[in-house]
Amino acid sequence: MGIFPVTAVLGPRQCGKSTLVKEFSKDSDRFIYLDLQLESDREKLQDPEYFFEVNKDKTVCLDEIQNVPELFYQLRSIIDRDRRNGRLIVLGSASMDLIRQSSETLAGRIGYLDLTPFLFSEVETYCDFNTYWLRGGFPESYLSPNDGSSMIWRKNFIRTFLERDIRELGFNIPPVRLGRLWSMLAHIHGQILNMSRLSNSLDVSVNTVKTYIDLLEQTFMIRALKPYEANIGKRLVKSPKIYIRDTGILHALLNINEFNDLLGHIVFGESWEGLVIENTLAELTDWNGYFYRTSTGNEIDLVLEYGTKKIAVECKASKAPNISKGFFTSMNDLKITEGYVIAPVKESYPVSKEVWVMPLWEFIKKMK
Repeated sequence: MGIFPVTAVLGPRQCGKSTLVKEFSKDSDRFIYLDLQLESDREKLQDPEYFFEVNKDKTVCLDEIQNVPELFYQLRSIIDRDRRNGRLIVLGSASMDLIRQSSETLAGRIGYLDLTPFLFSEVETYCDFNTYWLRGGFPESYLSPNDGSSMIWRKNFIRTFLERDIRELGFNIPPVRLGRLWSMLAHIHGQILNMSRLSNSLDVSVNTVKTYIDLLEQTFMIRALKPYEANIGKRLVKSPKIYIRDTGILHALLNINEFNDLLGHIVFGESWEGLVIENTLAELTDWNGYFYRTSTGNEIDLVLEYGTKKIAVECKASKAPNISKGFFTSMNDLKITEGYVIAPVKESYPVSKEVWVMPLWEFIKKMK
């Protein structure tokens, strides 16, 4: 946080941004925290220039910055008069593209840190894997005393997001309509996005569906995984695959209450796929992630690329995963010589010279 004058910590609501920053600063008397959801704290910034002048020797944290997006234009001149690194921390529940082009107003002055709900590597010593998979990584959901209270929290999170958070970002979108789309996306979790089909189901234009999906993506609720582009002489799928980023929210949208319910649900395999992809991309931040699929159905769930290096990842929710011929064909198409099948197994083992079956946590540790 000391590399730039401003550090932005971004992530979904209730993922632990405020807790993290307060923990870093709990023993410091040179730290001021303002929650911009509170009118009393917003009033302290009626004259931002004077506020920062009075507190020029302190680090100021502005939480829920999306509630006062116009502040960014004033912060630019304030920061330029004193470009001390670590001077300001802003926390937001939406991407910077959504918070009024702040990346342009503070260009060269701001660094970004994305914070997700708990990753499995952060909780693996405290809880069994299936509990994490069912409840997801939001702290209040994961740490609930039982699955029932966890579900109640997640249902309320969804309702609050739809009825309050979207409105506070300045969008006049009917909560029922956006909720229907969110539920539809849960039902096609891990599948190719078909805008026209969603448009017909919601009885709105394709552009409206695109706007809603962009909004859900920029508020960290969904991930649109892009297809891998390659000039290999084969027809490739060009639409993204859609994922609900947190498995707990996915299961709440689908009314999956217990792990046994998940075991028998049609989304079981795709839920595992989303969990693997989300943990992998959140942990391996230097790698770019894509999926690969030809028009004939040969595919790789996740292609990881870093410079000239490429790795193929297949996700199988089975302790005895069956690897399709299409996976090996796809690796050959892309000239990938290193592949992993991530499955809920206890230990790794090879299935060929190029491909290993491996637990998620071991794979991530190997790749770091």
